[in-house]
Amino acid sequence: MLNTLPIRKIIHVDMDAFYASVAQMDNPELIGKAIAVGGGGSRGVISAASYEARKFGVKSAMSGRLAIKLCPHLIFVKSDFDRYREISKQVRAIFHDYTDLVEPLSLDEAYLDVTENKKGNPSASLIAKEIRQRILDDVGLTASAGISINKFIAKVASDYNKPNGQKTVNPEEVLEFLEQLDIRKFYGVGKVTAEKMYQKGIFTGQDLKSKTLEYLEDNFGKSGLFYYNVVRGIHNSEVKPNRIRKSLAAERTFSENLSSEIFMLEKLEQIAEEVAKRLRKNDVAGKTITLKIKYSDFTLQTRSKTLPYFISDKSVILETSKDLLYQETLDNSVRLLGISLSNLNTSQEAKVSKEKEQPVSVQLKFGF
Repeated sequence: MLNTLPIRKIIHVDMDAFYASVAQMDNPELIGKAIAVGGGGSRGVISAASYEARKFGVKSAMSGRLAIKLCPHLIFVKSDFDRYREISKQVRAIFHDYTDLVEPLSLDEAYLDVTENKKGNPSASLIAKEIRQRILDDVGLTASAGISINKFIAKVASDYNKPNGQKTVNPEEVLEFLEQLDIRKFYGVGKVTAEKMYQKGIFTGQDLKSKTLEYLEDNFGKSGLFYYNVVRGIHNSEVKPNRIRKSLAAERTFSENLSSEIFMLEKLEQIAEEVAKRLRKNDVAGKTITLKIKYSDFTLQTRSKTLPYFISDKSVILETSKDLLYQETLDNSVRLLGISLSNLNTSQEAKVSKEKEQPVSVQLKFGF
């Protein structure tokens, strides 16, 4: 017996090194070479790296300066989001040939619920294999997949046999799989939390499972219940085809550090314009404006203000952001500014209430 909701068949599909793979597909001369998307110039930050570059330790969110030290023959290519969106649309069209229960997480990954599917195929593993083959044949890129009873386990499993592979965690294998899992592999456990868990003697799922709910909530706050449930195979979140957008944002990294608020106003105006543009495109408005400030020493600060009404106008976003900028003295020179708008007026958001995880006993025999 496994305590969970009635078992679903969930696939998590994750494109392999998506941005870098698109660049290599579009320019065959780059195939087999160490490339990084973004990161060019003295201040650039890498958004993606090919597997050839990853062997040298190059990874996303790394500065281009450090990456070139690790991999002197690294090739930098520019981002092309119009192209990424075009490819992503092709991949999602393949997903919808199998099910309408598709929940995109980003341009390069998505959850699919194939419990009942358009092909009438009872095997989620075979569906995942077929989807991956179609992506390769029709689009020209490889993808990896994880298959299991819920989104959490499918997400973790998709990383197991990358690149160009898949892993199925059958219902009867779930508890053992989670118990043996390194805590760093748990989706939702970041680097800081993993270090904290290590300090408390929690290295594997089995260690995590030995802790009481009270202990986890005392030490990890609201996340404690999440950790308590997922290590027991309980994750009731459904695949939501129309995910509710929670925020819209834009940010800029500067070629030189800015040391005065006056020099930042022009940059803020550009960022506010981009946020307003995205709001118009998505036909939404919001109440909470957050200013993100990353200093030259890479420390991060956020300042927020919630208005009594929904706004989407650039001028209001800009003026509120200016107020936040002047709210207190800057700690250091600034390398990045960002503006986000949250507390959006999405029509469904007010109707959404957080589901409580309710364990239900189900039989394990289920064709995967």
